[in-house]
Amino acid sequence: MTEPTPAQPTFVRPDGRAPHQLRPPRFQNHIAPYATGSTLIECGHTRVICGVTVEETVPRWMREQGVTGGWLTAEYAMLPYSTLQRKARDITKGRLDGRSTEIQRLVGRAMRTAIDLEKLGPRTLWVDCDVLQADGGTRTAAITGGYVALALAMKKLRAAGALADSPLLPAVAAVSIGIVNGRALLDLCYEEDTAAAVDLNLVMNAAGEFIEVQGTGEEATFSEAQLAELLSLGKAGIRDLLAAQQAALALA
Repeated sequence: MTEPTPAQPTFVRPDGRAPHQLRPPRFQNHIAPYATGSTLIECGHTRVICGVTVEETVPRWMREQGVTGGWLTAEYAMLPYSTLQRKARDITKGRLDGRSTEIQRLVGRAMRTAIDLEKLGPRTLWVDCDVLQADGGTRTAAITGGYVALALAMKKLRAAGALADSPLLPAVAAVSIGIVNGRALLDLCYEEDTAAAVDLNLVMNAAGEFIEVQGTGEEATFSEAQLAELLSLGKAGIRDLLAAQQAALALA
């Protein structure tokens, strides 16, 4: 008599999602009244305020080099109470930490692909992303929420007559993917992120074009087939995030 094959243990993520499932994104627009455009993006327990403000000038290097159009730059910070253990503000250390520098450069690069700087005219857009609560994916939430804040800001500038045409280009969103215990997972929470053998952040636009692919083996390697699986998961997640952005903007 053949012995029955032992049942495989059911795979359960910490928050009960399927491997291909996003944490439902939620947007609360106009969260910062003094910003030109703002939103609070929530992805599970990760919450990030994204605000865009406008300066009617451009950086000195643009004036000195005769560069036309406008500019966009970003700042990113985790508030002291955003993590289980208090995170000291960068100002108390006298310098921006390496992680924050890396992330705000990423956000800036991503947001600049979403706007025609020539149509923007000689002005600077500041995209400020402040993490209220961190549970993995803060950089990807900052990009996804940053685009919504940017679109709201451009809508306000056009309504005020400051822009003749919308400078917005295809929408931009970002998501994390990783391999945890041998499984490819979409949109990692903190518990999964810390256990991931492979961690990848994907930034894409609504035209289906890649903006950034940040993939790292954490003391591990990954195959071409695994990379393809991660990208497939990520692209599906990006499509859902882009749809959520448009729904949020339709209500603004």
